[in-house]
Amino acid sequence: MSWLSRDGRLALGGTYGLLMCLLLASCSLMMPKKEASVERGLPTTAEELTTLLRQREAAIHSLKGLFTAKIRGGLIPIASRVEGTVYYRRPDAVRLRGFTPIGGELFEFVQAGDLYKLRLPTMGRVLTGRQAEMAMRHELARPFQLSIWAVGGVLGTGVVANGETVRLVEAEDRYRLDVYADGRNDTDRTTPIRRLWFDRRTLFVVQEDRLATNGDIEAIIYYEDFRPVEEGAGDSWPIERRSALVRPFKISLKDGRGQGSIQITFHEILPNQTIATEELGEVL
Repeated sequence: MSWLSRDGRLALGGTYGLLMCLLLASCSLMMPKKEASVERGLPTTAEELTTLLRQREAAIHSLKGLFTAKIRGGLIPIASRVEGTVYYRRPDAVRLRGFTPIGGELFEFVQAGDLYKLRLPTMGRVLTGRQAEMAMRHELARPFQLSIWAVGGVLGTGVVANGETVRLVEAEDRYRLDVYADGRNDTDRTTPIRRLWFDRRTLFVVQEDRLATNGDIEAIIYYEDFRPVEEGAGDSWPIERRSALVRPFKISLKDGRGQGSIQITFHEILPNQTIATEELGEVL
């Protein structure tokens, strides 16, 4: 007969079982936790991020804002510090005005559809044309196109358009959404026209790369200091509604051609305001 009795074997088996349970429990405690975005059920696919961008754009149909811009590297030859205003009405009417710290007018940039007008009172010049021809025809107009790209992060105008395709890439603490022009996709291995970098925890766009058709970087834009732009957008609101009404109050743009940088700090953002036609200016 074995030296271990039946009762002893049962007791020993129970001890082994208890030890195994303790071991498994300790292992589970040491296992890395899932990403917060997964635990909270936040979007993690290209389609869901595209939808999120469109929801944020749709949440604001008009906007008035006050900002200060610091320009470095000679992008704008008229001033290095600008006090400015922005007016926006969906879908594509934007007016930027810049002033000196004592109120003197420096510029007016008006965009409506594919047309633009740039007025430079201090230089006695007025430039008009189509956006697609802006940089080629008028080098002076390029900084203002860069500025429109920068404030697009506040206006929500950087959505994925119909016909554009997207590809999602996971990069450590960020998601990167590559946006391809109509007719392009990831299987063609062509260059995207934009790259949008999302913070994985908040799903706010914290960086945007604008690319030329040959792959050169036209501009890199960084978005920071996210705040609600409408009273009541608190933690009790659904995540979709809260994120739709949160906008970056600090925007930094680096020119891809090495000509300088623009830093925009918003002091006030008023969404969904009634905007008179004269406040949007005239293109023609």
